Amino acid sequence: MLLRHFITFSLIALLAGCAGFGSREALQGQGDPQQWRAHKEQLTQLDGWQINGKVGIRAPRDSGSGTLFWLQRQDYYDIRLAGPLGRGAARLTGRPGGVVLEVANQGRYEATSPEALLEEQLGWKLPVSHLVWWVRGLPAPDSKSKLTLDGDSRLAGLEQDGWQVEYLSYAEQNGYWLPERLKLHGKDLDVTLVVKDWQPRQLGH
Repeated sequence: MLLRHFITFSLIALLAGCAGFGSREALQGQGDPQQWRAHKEQLTQLDGWQINGKVGIRAPRDSGSGTLFWLQRQDYYDIRLAGPLGRGAARLTGRPGGVVLEVANQGRYEATSPEALLEEQLGWKLPVSHLVWWVRGLPAPDSKSKLTLDGDSRLAGLEQDGWQVEYLSYAEQNGYWLPERLKLHGKDLDVTLVVKDWQPRQLGH
């Protein structure tokens, strides 16, 4: 009786373990799933960074390029765009439940989600909450994703929530392999991101 309970418990624990890691991910490509899991686990620990780079945006109403500065401190972010789309500078700051967008010569706007704010003020349907994961080369954990691994067991491509993300190159910084060039394809929006300078940080550990 005890043995049967033990076997049942072990089976439940095994199934729970399998479901807990990557149950929402469909993997394909030439990479090794085990190496991908180790890479993913390392990058998930990153909860702070500073990025300097360039961003290009193609949308129905606007197209253009500009510079990007992104400061992330756990669940707080400060994202600044300078000179894109002829709108001057824009700055998005926020944490869960409260976001502020400041646009040069236009004003200061607030909302509960960054997606709502960007769509309302700039006309962009951009999944900012997912970008926090995608920029590290990870799928967002709260919805299903289809992943294509490259020969180094890192993301070459990602499909999630109606978006396609292409990872064109990576760079090593402080022992982390991080995306250097990526392209995002959405329904009405294409974004190209080139990171010139990655400064990863591990804050809450």
